[in-house]
Amino acid sequence: MAMVLGHTLDALLSPAVRTLPGVQFYWSLRGITAPLFLLVSGWAVVAALDNRPDAAKSTFGRRVRRALLLLVLGYLLHWPGWEAIHTQGWSQGLLVHFFAFDALQVIGLSLMVGAAVLVLAQGTWTRALALALLAVGIPVGSALLWKVGVGMPTVLHQAMGATGSPFPFFPWGGFFFAGALAAHLLRLLRPGWPQGLVLTLLGLGLLGLTGQLTADWTATSAWLVAYRVGQGCLVLAAMNFAPLWLSRLFVPMGRLSLWVYVLHLPVVYGWAGTPGLVERVGPTLELGQAVLVGTGLLAACFIVARLGSWLRGLTVPWRSGPADFSPTFGSGQRI
Repeated sequence: MAMVLGHTLDALLSPAVRTLPGVQFYWSLRGITAPLFLLVSGWAVVAALDNRPDAAKSTFGRRVRRALLLLVLGYLLHWPGWEAIHTQGWSQGLLVHFFAFDALQVIGLSLMVGAAVLVLAQGTWTRALALALLAVGIPVGSALLWKVGVGMPTVLHQAMGATGSPFPFFPWGGFFFAGALAAHLLRLLRPGWPQGLVLTLLGLGLLGLTGQLTADWTATSAWLVAYRVGQGCLVLAAMNFAPLWLSRLFVPMGRLSLWVYVLHLPVVYGWAGTPGLVERVGPTLELGQAVLVGTGLLAACFIVARLGSWLRGLTVPWRSGPADFSPTFGSGQRI
């Protein structure tokens, strides 16, 4: 929801509205949206595992297929269109645009790596150590790995880290594994206020630690990852303190979140040479108008995704839902 509204407001708000104090305050908070998106993705990967010893192994194939789907969708959203290819050819600029690493690619690659780690690392503390090494090592090693990526093929260079990529794996993959590590350790506690209290302390601790260090807002900053993870932990803590009935209201949106995200991007930014709202309307709207457009876009994407899920259930009846690839069985059937 924050992604869709944030992208819409960024595309449509007029320059005069952007200077308003309330909008400026929102803009200062908006930086948490993408890190939270990745943090929650990593959290979900671990939280979805059951307590069976072979749970990670039995779901490995499904997670890899999910990761490949995310990678394909991420690159498909960058498709420039045949007209652009005919005009420019496969120039370096076009390759950088097409292979730029975005949020979906980060989640897809992180999911693939995370699924393998969960299979190979057995035991609570072995997994915790492996996830911690990734959560810390990816941001800390980002500056070095950006240099290593120079001279590699464009697809690898953009994935590892380059200025043309909005979300290169280094350091953005660190958010995914920070979320996975938090979920893994907090499985020992009951959801609700126990997890919320620990997340609050963790978030305040990270913000306090980063507050004692020199701020670094560069693209390869480990400080920035720690700072945003601290903010994200406070948001997750608030979710744990919220009543259960409130979260249940958003279950349908959560199950269709991938498709809502994918659908709104072409509408806002255009796709394959077809202009989106950013070109058709541009930064011309008042705050109320832009919020109304964003809310309408969110609702429209949800309806389309829900319709697609319904049609998918009719044509592929053995699929249990939009968010997974597991078979479903009736109450009278036996496995």
